[in-house]
Amino acid sequence: MDRFRMIFQYFQSNSESVMNGICGLLALASVKMYTSFDFSCPCLPQYNMAYGLGIMFMPPVILFLCGLILNRQSLVMLEEWRRPPGHRKKDRAVIRYMCSSIVQRAMVAPVVWIIVTLLDGKCLICAFSGSMDPEKFVGFANMSTAQVQQLLAKVPCKDDELMRNNTSRRAVSRYLRCCSQALGWSILLILIIAAFLARWLRPCFNQATLLQARHWSNYIDIEQKIFEETCCEHSRLFAHKCILHFFESMREEIKRHSFSLPREGEGAKGEEDLLRGITDQDRVNKLLKMWYHEKPPLDVSQAHQR
Repeated sequence: MDRFRMIFQYFQSNSESVMNGICGLLALASVKMYTSFDFSCPCLPQYNMAYGLGIMFMPPVILFLCGLILNRQSLVMLEEWRRPPGHRKKDRAVIRYMCSSIVQRAMVAPVVWIIVTLLDGKCLICAFSGSMDPEKFVGFANMSTAQVQQLLAKVPCKDDELMRNNTSRRAVSRYLRCCSQALGWSILLILIIAAFLARWLRPCFNQATLLQARHWSNYIDIEQKIFEETCCEHSRLFAHKCILHFFESMREEIKRHSFSLPREGEGAKGEEDLLRGITDQDRVNKLLKMWYHEKPPLDVSQAHQR
């Protein structure tokens, strides 16, 4: 359990390499999910589009939310955006930088899913086969509108008896598959060009502002983690003192059960120093409230002056 907790805390850190690895794993998971998913179009005019578009866009929404949940900076960014200014002003550039970084990482897996589905073509064929113009394809003449719609809806079902050897079905399927693959490759090309331009044009902009936003983004995350660690340490010492006080009358019995208790005066001074005078519930609540509402300014010289 301790090893699992250490691994979980490591993956919850703000390391860019870890977050990039998580995004890569989500992208690979999205591809694996799609390849193992048994796509079965209902082949009914009233359900085809809902099913096809649902399979194309609902899993990306889920993957996007998973990317936001797994990214520790999501909560840190929300807390920084919602906190009262107090003695420290909020830098909107830092919040924008954190939001941009979070969204970019969370969008990797959804984009991979959409591109894979477009290159495969099944979702688009299922969704739009009933919307095709039957006049563009032979084999739909001398049929009523209802019959045409029924046949077009059965285009994705190649094992259906009516469509098994139907050349019109193959034509419609090939046409939609080509459109789907062309759209998928176009989106992929646009994303690659956008990434190329963003990487090579970045030095043309103000690098000082970017460095400042990156620095204070990391600082906010690290400050939050150190504050939580300090609170945990204080809670442990506070609980230790409360337990010793509660069982003061049972010292001899506790010693017989090998529960380590300090002797009179031993270690008490050190623990009192670590508690820093915060020795009751009201003081702890007041401290936490002050930290939330009146965060201290980012000027460590004031501490040296005091």
